[in-house]
Amino acid sequence: MIPQVHVVATGGTIASTPDEDGAAPSMDGEELLVSVPDLASYADLSVESVSQVPGFDVDFEIMAEVAERAREAAADGADAVVVTHGTDTMAETAYFLDLTCSLSVPVVVTGAQRRLDEPSSDAPANLLAAARGAAHSRVGEGVFLAFDDELHAARDVRKVHSHKLAAFASPNDGPVATLTRDEIRFHREPQSESVYLPVARSDANVTAPDTRVEMVVSAAGVDGRQVEHAVESGADGLVLAGTGLGNATSDLGEAVADAIDAGVPVVLTSRTGAGTTGAVYGTAGGGQTLQDRGAIPGGDLAPWKARVKLALALDAIENPEEAAQYFADSATSVRD
Repeated sequence: MIPQVHVVATGGTIASTPDEDGAAPSMDGEELLVSVPDLASYADLSVESVSQVPGFDVDFEIMAEVAERAREAAADGADAVVVTHGTDTMAETAYFLDLTCSLSVPVVVTGAQRRLDEPSSDAPANLLAAARGAAHSRVGEGVFLAFDDELHAARDVRKVHSHKLAAFASPNDGPVATLTRDEIRFHREPQSESVYLPVARSDANVTAPDTRVEMVVSAAGVDGRQVEHAVESGADGLVLAGTGLGNATSDLGEAVADAIDAGVPVVLTSRTGAGTTGAVYGTAGGGQTLQDRGAIPGGDLAPWKARVKLALALDAIENPEEAAQYFADSATSVRD
C-alpha cells in the first residue's frame, strides 16, 4: 500500500523565483509538488503552505506552526511528513521539531541550494530523497534532513557550505543513510537522536517559546560588551560560541561569569563546526574556568541549536538554574 505523506511548505530557495529585486519565495506547496511529478511514484501526497519566507527569515513562530501541522497530519493518518524549507535555518527547524514533536511517524525536512529555474537545480532530487526517506518502512519516529542523496539525524546535521549542492553534513556522526538510484543504504538506526522536550503550554498545541536567548561569538580581541548589553536589555539566556573547546577571551569570560551571577544561564559551545566542548583551560575565559563559574557545557551541539534548546528549556521551567539538566551528558544511545 502506498504511504500517505503530508507536505508542509514554508518557502525557501526551493520555492523561489527570480525578480529584478532579487530572488524570493513565490511558489506555494502545490506548485512545488507539480514541478516534480516523480514524487507520486513513492507516496500519496497531500500538501499545505504555512509561510512563504526565505530560510533566513524563519522564526520560532513558524517553527511552532510547522510542528503543529506535523502533529495534525499524523493524527489524521499520515504515514510521514515532509517539510520544505530554506536551507539557511533548516537544521534549526529540524532540531526544533525533533525536540517538540513526539510523533509515531517520521518527519523529513528538505530544501534546495538552486531554484527550479536554475541550471542543475537540486530541488527535484532533494524532494525525491525526502519522499523516499519519509516513505521507507525502516525510517521510524524522529526528524531527519534529506539533502544531496543523504539522510541526516536532525540533532547532528549542520549546513557546512554556502552554495555547494553538498551543503549539509553531520560532522561528528555522519549521515544516517545514503540514497542510490535503487535503494537506501542505512549506516545506523534511523531514529531521533534528541531527547523530547515537552514545551507545549497545553496538550492541544506546540507554541513558540516566549523567551529571549542571545548568541555571542568569541574571536581574537572580543570584549564583554555584547554580553553586558544582552543582560542589561533583559535576555533570558545566552549561548557562547567559543573558540576551540569552548574558550573565550578573558574580557568575554569575565562578562559571562557576571551574567551567570546575575541569574542568566549561559550555554557554552564551540564555533569550530565539529567536536565537543571541554573543560581544559584556566584563565578568565578558559573552558575550565567558565564551567567552574557555572556555564553549561553544550557538548557537541552547534551554537544555533543550543540556542533553540535553551529557549525551549527556559520556556518550560520556572527556575533558570534548572536549564542545565537539559544539556547533561547522557551515557545512553540517545543524546541530549
